[in-house]
Amino acid sequence: MTTAWVPLATTTLGASASSVTFSSIPSGYRDLILVVAGTGSSSGSIRIQMNNDTGSNYTYVDAFGNGSSAASSSGTLTSAIVADLYATESNGIAHIMDYSATYNQKTILARGNAASGIARMVANRWANTSAVTEIDVFPSSGNFNSGSTISLYGSNRL
Repeated sequence: MTTAWVPLATTTLGASASSVTFSSIPSGYRDLILVVAGTGSSSGSIRIQMNNDTGSNYTYVDAFGNGSSAASSSGTLTSAIVADLYATESNGIAHIMDYSATYNQKTILARGNAASGIARMVANRWANTSAVTEIDVFPSSGNFNSGSTISLYGSNRL
C-alpha cells in the first residue's frame, strides 16, 4: 500500500483566533497528520489537546536548537507540544500515530521551525487509550493571527 495524505479539513483564519477545533474525525485511517503554518500574536508554542482532555495526561521529550546551541527538556503538561509560534512565520507538523486504536496510548511526534531560526523536535504521549475523535489546536499564549492555516490529513502508512 502506498502512503498518502488524504485531506480531511483545512482552516485558513480570516481573523485572529484562540483555537481551531477538528471534530468528528473519521476512524478510517492509520494515522493523522496535523500541519500548522502561520503566526501568533505573542511568542509561545503551538499545542494540541485530544477529545477535550485538559488534564495533565500529556508527557513529552523536547529537543531544540538554532545551529550554534541546543537544549532539551521533558515533563508533563495539559497539552501536547507541536512547534514554536512567533509573530514571524512559524511552521509545525504533528504525526499522531494509531489515533483510532483503543489498545494503546497515543504517540505524537512533532517537529517545527520558525523564522527565529529555532528547530524543534518533540515526542509526546497522550496517556489515554480512547480513539481520537476531536483535536483542539491552540497557541500556548495569545492567538493565531489572521492568515494562519491549519490542516488535518489522514494517512494509511505501512
